[in-house]
Formats: sequence, structure tokens, C-alpha cells
Amino acid sequence: METEEIARWAYIAFLVIAIVAGLAVGYMAYAADTHWADAGVRDADGWVTLIMLILGIIIGIAGSITTREITPFLIATIALMVAGIGDVWAPLSRIGALELLYYWATAITSYIVAFAAPAAVIIAIKSVLAMARD
Repeated sequence: METEEIARWAYIAFLVIAIVAGLAVGYMAYAADTHWADAGVRDADGWVTLIMLILGIIIGIAGSITTREITPFLIATIALMVAGIGDVWAPLSRIGALELLYYWATAITSYIVAFAAPAAVIIAIKSVLAMARD
């Protein structure tokens, strides 16, 4: 198995980790009396975010993104960051039957952004350096 293929499988595995962690921490926030302000939820959220940041750095350094994929990857990362910052899921929190979905979507989006952002920064820097060399 070549390095690029291993990196692609690692990327998929890290996305699955972000989704599973988002479901777990999102449910913790939903079930807690003070939701995201709960100390246990804050601790879990902080640790998961740190882990996702480290995994994103690993993907960025591993260089699994080909030249053809750089622009779509960076655009997708920007879109995820905008969705996370804009709190597009907030209306779900006002609908009692969908409130859990709000916590899940918020956590999953946050962890995917925490994973994709450092990878995007490293890949963008590599891309700029490559353009400067040419």
C-alpha cells in the first residue's frame, strides 16, 4: 500500500472519528443541564478538539492531497468554517423534537472544522511555496 493511499484511508478514518465524537459529545451537551456550559462537556469538547487539531496537522504534513484536489479541498474547508461560525444549526435548537439534532450537528461540524482547518493551512502554505518555486 503506497503512502498516498494510506493517507487517504487515514483521512476517512479521521472523518469517522469526528462524526462519532460529535455524536457522543453532542449527546452529552444535550443531556447536561447547562448544555455546552457543563464542565464535563467542556472538558470532553476540549480534548476532542485538540485530538482533531493534531490529526489535521498529521494529514496536512502527510501531503495526501494532490495538486488537482487542493482548490476543492480548500473551498470545502472554507464552507465548513462558515457553516460552523454562522451557527446554521441554531433553528433546530428551537424545535423540541429536533433539539438533539442541533447538538449533534453543531459538534460534528465543529470537529470536522477542527480537523480540516489545520490541514488546509498546511496545504495552502505548501501550495504557495510550490507556486513561488515555479
